Amino acid sequence: MSDLRTIIIDGIEVECDPAMTLIQACEQAGIEVPRFCYHERLSIAGNCRMCLVEVVGGPPKPAASCAMQVRDLRPGRNGEAPEVKTNSPMVKKAREGVMEFLLINHPLDCPICDQGGECDLQDQAVAYGVDFSRFREPKRATEDLDLGPLVETHMTRCISCTRCVRFTSEVAGITQMGQTGRGEDAEITSYLNQTLDSNMQGNIIDLCPVGALVSKPYAFTARPWELTKTETIDVMDALGANIRVDTKGREVMRIMPRNNDAINEEWLGDKSRFVWDGLRRQRLDRPYVRVDGKLKPASWGEALKAAGQAMKGKKLAGLVGDLASVESAFALKTLIEGQGGKVECRVDNTRLPIGNRAGYVGNAAIEDIDTAEMILLIGTDPRNEAPVLNARIRKAWLAGAKVALIGPKVDLTYDYVHLGTDRAALEKLAAMDHSDKHGVPGVMIVGQGALREADGEAVLATAQAMAAAAESKFMVLHTAAARVGAMDVGAVTEGGLDAAIEGAEVIFNLGADEVDIDEGPFVIYQGSNGDRGAHRADVILPGAAWVEESGLFVNTEGRVQMAMRASFPPGEAKENWAILRALSAELDATQPWDNLGQLRATLTTEFPHLAALDALPENEGAPLELRDLGKADFRLYIGDHYLTNPIARASQLMAELSAQARARTASPLAAE
Repeated sequence: MSDLRTIIIDGIEVECDPAMTLIQACEQAGIEVPRFCYHERLSIAGNCRMCLVEVVGGPPKPAASCAMQVRDLRPGRNGEAPEVKTNSPMVKKAREGVMEFLLINHPLDCPICDQGGECDLQDQAVAYGVDFSRFREPKRATEDLDLGPLVETHMTRCISCTRCVRFTSEVAGITQMGQTGRGEDAEITSYLNQTLDSNMQGNIIDLCPVGALVSKPYAFTARPWELTKTETIDVMDALGANIRVDTKGREVMRIMPRNNDAINEEWLGDKSRFVWDGLRRQRLDRPYVRVDGKLKPASWGEALKAAGQAMKGKKLAGLVGDLASVESAFALKTLIEGQGGKVECRVDNTRLPIGNRAGYVGNAAIEDIDTAEMILLIGTDPRNEAPVLNARIRKAWLAGAKVALIGPKVDLTYDYVHLGTDRAALEKLAAMDHSDKHGVPGVMIVGQGALREADGEAVLATAQAMAAAAESKFMVLHTAAARVGAMDVGAVTEGGLDAAIEGAEVIFNLGADEVDIDEGPFVIYQGSNGDRGAHRADVILPGAAWVEESGLFVNTEGRVQMAMRASFPPGEAKENWAILRALSAELDATQPWDNLGQLRATLTTEFPHLAALDALPENEGAPLELRDLGKADFRLYIGDHYLTNPIARASQLMAELSAQARARTASPLAAE
C-alpha cells in the first residue's frame, strides 16, 4: 500500500495509484467529471477539454484531467497532500466556455436526431450550456460519409472527439478512418471513401457521444424512452457476450452490448448487434404437418398427435441445434432416451470427448488472454469465429504478447508467426521441449476446424498435452452457443452424429439446420425460422427464438449464464421446453415438470454446476489419451461469418454484409 498517493479531491481524501489519471481518481472518489473524448478502453486524446479541473497551487489555468496523472501533482508548500477541485468557479467557467465552443457549429436538430434522449452533448449542455449564442458567423457544414450498411453518418454534428478513429485503429484493427485538415477544416473521414471492413464496426455507434454516428437499420424507428430494455445473453457465437435487447411492443428494435469485463468488456460483434431483423422474417408461427407430400397448416393438437404417433415404438434419434438452451437440450434428451433413442449435439461431427469437461472446454478463462505473453491458435480464425475474443487477443498483442498460428493463413488484424497449415506442424511443435515457457503466462486456443476430421480427438489430446508441458492455459473455442451446455447434460452419443442417426426411423430435429438428413426417416422439426430443417420436415413445431424465452447457456469457457425473455414468440409458436413437455404426454411418458422453474430445479439437481450463474467452475477430467495425428491440413470452420445460423440467414442485413464481404475478397477482373 506504500506506493499509493493521497490526494484531496473537493475536500475528500483519496488514496490512489500514482499512474492513475485525475479523471480516474475522481471516479474512485465518486465524483463525476464530464467528458467527450476520454474513454477508459481507448488511448488518451485530450482534445475535447470538457474534463477540465483546477489543480490548487498549480498553473493559473485549468488542467485536462484525462491527460494528467496523479504522479504529476505537486504537494503543498508545507508538504500537504495535492488538492484538486472539480466544482470551483474557475472550472465551471472553463467548462461553460468549452460547451459554448462545441455548440458554435453544432446543428440544432435534436428533434430529428436518433441520439436524442441518450446524447452526452444534450446531457452536458443542460449542466454547462447557455440559452443564447454569441456566434454570428455562418455555421460550418461537412459532407456525410458512406461507411456501409450499418453506420449512418451526420458529420456536421461531429465534435472531433476521435473516439471512432481510435476504436477502429486500436480495437478493431482497421485503418480506414482518420482525421484530415486543421482548424475549422478538420474533419473525420474514411480514407479514399472506403466503407469499413470490420465485423466490429457497430461499436462506434455506442462510442459516439453525439449523433454523428448512428445505427442505419434502427434509424427513425423508436425513441429510447419508448423501449423496454431486457438484459440477456448473445447466442450468435459461443462467447456469451452480455447484451441488452430493446423492444417496442412485441418487436425487437435493437441489440446493444452490456459491460462485462470477464467476457466481452463493452464490445459486441456486428452479427450479434444487427441480427434482430432475422427475428421478424421467415418465422415459423404455426404448426405444419406434411400431407400427400405437401406441408399443410395444422392445429397444435393435430401436430403433436402426428408427431406422437410417428414416434411410438420406432427407433428414435434427437439432434440438438446450435441455438438451443440447456433446458430444451435436457428436455429433449429426457424425452428421446426415455423412448430408447439416442441424442447428439455434435451435429457438425466435431470430435469432442464425452464426459470430460477439461477436454471439451479447457481450463482457460477469457480474461487470461489479457495477461498472456504467448498465445497459440490451432485450426481457428477467431476474427470470424468470435470477433470480440479476437479483439481481446489484439489487445494482448498490443501489450507485447507473441501470437502464433497453426492453420490456414488469415487476416487476424494483428501480426502472428505462421508455423504451418497441417498436422505435421503441430506434431513438430509438440515434440519440442517446452520447459523454457514455464512461468510465462500463455494461452493455447483450439478451434472447431481442428476437431472436425477423423483425428480431431488426437489433435485435442496433442494440444492439451503441449499446454500441460508448457504450463500454459488451454481453451477450446466453440462456435455454437448451445454446444457446451448440451455436452454438460450428456446430450451425446458414443460415435457421434453417424452413430446417433444410424438406422433411426424418426429424427427429432431441435433447430439443427446445418445437417443434411437423407430421405427415409420421418423428421420432426422444432425451431424458430423456416430454414433447411423445416424444408425437410414432416411435422413442424414452431418454437421460440432465444430472445423469446428464458434459458441457460454455457459459453466457450464453461461459464453458465441466463438469457432472459425480451419479447414473445409470434403467432402460435411456443417455448421450446413446453412443446417437448406437451409431446411427452402424447407418448404416455409425461415429463415430471409443469413449468420452467420445476424443469430448472430437476436440471440443477442432476448437474449442480449449472446452478452457479456467472461463475467459472473448475473443469474436471483426465488428460486425453495421445494418439497418432493424421496428415491433413487444418481447415477453417466457418465459411461465411454472417450466415451461420437460421436467424442470421433470415436477416436481409446479414445477406447484404455477406455479399459485401464476398465482393471484397473476389479478385478484380481486368477489362478486356
